[in-house]
Amino acid sequence: MSCHLLVYGLPALGIYAVLSYSLRKKPHLLHKPRRFPVRCLHVSHRGGAGEQIENTLGAFKNAMSQGTNLLELDCHITKDGIVVVSHDENLKRQTGHNIDISHTYYEDLPRYLPSLEVQFSPGSFSHGTDHQIPRLEDIFEQFPGVPINIEIKEDNDELINKVARLVDQYNRSHISIWASFDSQILKKCHKANKDMPYTFSAKRGLLMLGLWYLGLLPFFPLKESFLEFVLPSIINRTYFPVKKGICGSLLAKVTTKLTMHKQLFKHLEDRGIQTLLWVLNEEKDYKEAFSYGASGVISDYPTHLRQYLNAHPLPPCNA
Repeated sequence: MSCHLLVYGLPALGIYAVLSYSLRKKPHLLHKPRRFPVRCLHVSHRGGAGEQIENTLGAFKNAMSQGTNLLELDCHITKDGIVVVSHDENLKRQTGHNIDISHTYYEDLPRYLPSLEVQFSPGSFSHGTDHQIPRLEDIFEQFPGVPINIEIKEDNDELINKVARLVDQYNRSHISIWASFDSQILKKCHKANKDMPYTFSAKRGLLMLGLWYLGLLPFFPLKESFLEFVLPSIINRTYFPVKKGICGSLLAKVTTKLTMHKQLFKHLEDRGIQTLLWVLNEEKDYKEAFSYGASGVISDYPTHLRQYLNAHPLPPCNA
């Protein structure tokens, strides 16, 4: 029996290895690449939360002045059904008022504080003249042709369906991205608007990584258009829900070894899937991210990121 296993098993294993390697290098032989209309090299987190008050029209205008390729924002829904742009559901951190957006009418929403600490740059504060929580519709009206990454943080059918309708109403399905770490939320998002590209959920991201290590990813169909993932090296020195110290340092090193693979990012790129690493606010982080072959960087500082990109032009495969 062991002889038969060698006779038939080894050739089969060899054929599998050759096919896996070939499709890893040339995935278009099996998969039609999906193409988002814009290379998202420069992504502004919450509109650029380090330079202007996060998620405000002022922040988005500032990011656009720096030639950002993609605006990243978060949505919630008010008691009277208005989709607003805010990272938090509870407004204590942003406004000083301990109220929930979903329990408040739009006209009663408080204004942002005069300054806000930048979550991914602890000790740094942003300021600005705009302190109004905007409607998602306001963003669409102000920036009609600009790609926007819309993160849905809560499993709320009304919110998801209203976002989907607004995207359709403004004819921007091709340049609006569904984003969530929750697979169930993403399923609902995709069902609400099937024309919008979407990100990997945490669950799907882990599956994709496992398939990569098994050599099966080149054979596996992927419907996602973006992989948005943390740059592991920031885990132990900036805001992150992991205590800093030995455990944080070990987690950063292990995660780097497991996930930061240039060949993986190149394979995804060849399949039309962009890899965006977050939230990076220092030059050394930009350099590290692009050294792995990331498609783009998500930053709180659009001006700083633009200066880096101007000073360090990327080769054609990354540009």
